[in-house]
Amino acid sequence: MGKASKALEVSNLMVADGIKHNLKTYSMLINGFLKLKDWANAFAVFEDVIKDGLKPDVVLYNNMISVFCGMNSMERAVRMIEHMRMERHRPTTRTFLPIIHSFSRAGDVRRALEVFDMMRRVGCIPTVHTFNALVQGLVEKHQLQKAVEILDQMLLAGVKPNERTYTIIMQGYASLGDTGKAFEYFTKVKEEGLQLDVFVYEALLKACCKSGRMQSALAVTREMSAQNIPRNTFVYNILIDGWARRGDVWEAADLLQQMRQDCVQPDIHTYTSFINACCKAGDMMRATRTIDEMEAVGVKPNINTYTTLIRGWARASFPEKAFRCFQKMKSAGLVPDKAVYHCVMTSLLSRATVAEEYICSAIRSVCSEMVESGSTVDMKTAVHWSRSLRKIESSGGQLTEAVQKTFPPDWNLYGSRCGASAMNADESEAEDYDPAADTDEINPTWF
Repeated sequence: MGKASKALEVSNLMVADGIKHNLKTYSMLINGFLKLKDWANAFAVFEDVIKDGLKPDVVLYNNMISVFCGMNSMERAVRMIEHMRMERHRPTTRTFLPIIHSFSRAGDVRRALEVFDMMRRVGCIPTVHTFNALVQGLVEKHQLQKAVEILDQMLLAGVKPNERTYTIIMQGYASLGDTGKAFEYFTKVKEEGLQLDVFVYEALLKACCKSGRMQSALAVTREMSAQNIPRNTFVYNILIDGWARRGDVWEAADLLQQMRQDCVQPDIHTYTSFINACCKAGDMMRATRTIDEMEAVGVKPNINTYTTLIRGWARASFPEKAFRCFQKMKSAGLVPDKAVYHCVMTSLLSRATVAEEYICSAIRSVCSEMVESGSTVDMKTAVHWSRSLRKIESSGGQLTEAVQKTFPPDWNLYGSRCGASAMNADESEAEDYDPAADTDEINPTWF
């Protein structure tokens, strides 16, 4: 039941009572720590196996290969296969899967293919699951073209892609917002008579929403209903995020209401996406109420939630409220990241021209935190902030000195090379600059 620490206590009691562990006991412990991704304890148990003079079997070897891959020690995992063969154990498909996937995910396609060839040489015939591990690793590393080429290799090897294979490819195109390619592989799933499950539709919905084709997304949901595939939290999150990108708070609100009617529980990602919709629509009061609502039902805002709200207040030209939200986030025990610092600082600097002491004090406070955390801004942000500073302190001052401590190390070199022309560049660029632009989307890892 996931209580590996309790299992370890029982293991220690067995030793204290003179009961020796057998291979099955050790395998269960390693498997438990493996599920928790506790690589250190899993490896420690394996060392105990060797100390007790026990000979690992195929299951234990396979689990340890997964442990080494989790530790990003793929070469040790490969050497473990050699140990298996020396002990006259025959590797299985399960042996090679984690190694192939880990090398692919790390972007080392050459080593992944070498392990794939090794698999064939030892007489282990690749299955669709083996190919899927290779494809998924490539997609996760954004090497989509190479992932597609693997499909041709599958067909040459006489292995037919399954719905999981096509779903992985669809997810890759969905992350790019390439609706055309996503629909192309969706059609393949249909034509080949494969199962249309919720994961296939989720990938298609994400492609539609990422590209802004919300009417196509609604057509997909209608087909889901026709196939009797219910919408889960993940599906609703994709749809709400899609409308949020367009700032359509009414459609997002309707989906949130429908979600509750369908007895689908909103999670942190649902609320954050809806808050994003409110912020883009300029409805900051509704965004604030949503924070209160989610806390009332026991869903705590996370760093993405606060970042979204801070960005909303900054865009609405309420830097003091952005700063209060920033302080509330820290009070909740969350650590600000660069996106948060950028939003808060840019908002405060835009208001500091009126020389309000509260704003200036807030700027110094944020700068001090950034310096303590070792956070520096990029050159583009530094140039923008320096323009704002010259409006406040034309010849420099304490505020300028505090802010420049957050600039990149080569700031002085940049200034001396570019001179006044660089520092007095077109002011319209400063007006258009948004340091949060790259973080405007809801974190894709949620979906």
